[in-house]
Amino acid sequence: MARVLIGVMGPGETATAADCAVAYVLGQGIALADWGLLTGGRPQGVMAAAIAGAKSVGGFTVGVLPGSKVDAADPNLDVVIPTGLGNARNLLNVLASRVVIACGVGLGTISEVALALKASKPVIWVHCPPAGRALFETLAPHLLTVVETADEALATVEAHLTPGSSTVKICNNSDVKICNNSED
Repeated sequence: MARVLIGVMGPGETATAADCAVAYVLGQGIALADWGLLTGGRPQGVMAAAIAGAKSVGGFTVGVLPGSKVDAADPNLDVVIPTGLGNARNLLNVLASRVVIACGVGLGTISEVALALKASKPVIWVHCPPAGRALFETLAPHLLTVVETADEALATVEAHLTPGSSTVKICNNSDVKICNNSED
């Protein structure tokens, strides 16, 4: 059976220390759940932190690069996919991921969230800014879950991957809505 890939998307150069700390824990949790980690593959920001977290516990990592040079990849990746597509590679990132976790915010991250929602992929956004939440919840409320911690994100991924399970929707940092995965 093919390994499930979970995408962790977030800023590179502009990632905050908090974004990177969450991404590291996400990488660890994805690896410990025996899922594969897919990122944008560069040795910066959220991508590097998630890869480092996954590798710290023996996880499997895939990087989809915007450029065509393998040596631009994070050296800890197991699989490097150089695309030469620039930002268009964001579509490959989300289509190859069963679930997309956004961590932090940047223009690339926003494009990946939009592409994932357009492709009907579940998106979990850790520390989603209010403006992003307002926009994307208006467009695809059944696919977007906003959370505050890596643990909440990982639990939501598990719910999406478990047939017949319920999805936990965390609203307003305290309200919890349980939805059957077959409901919109």
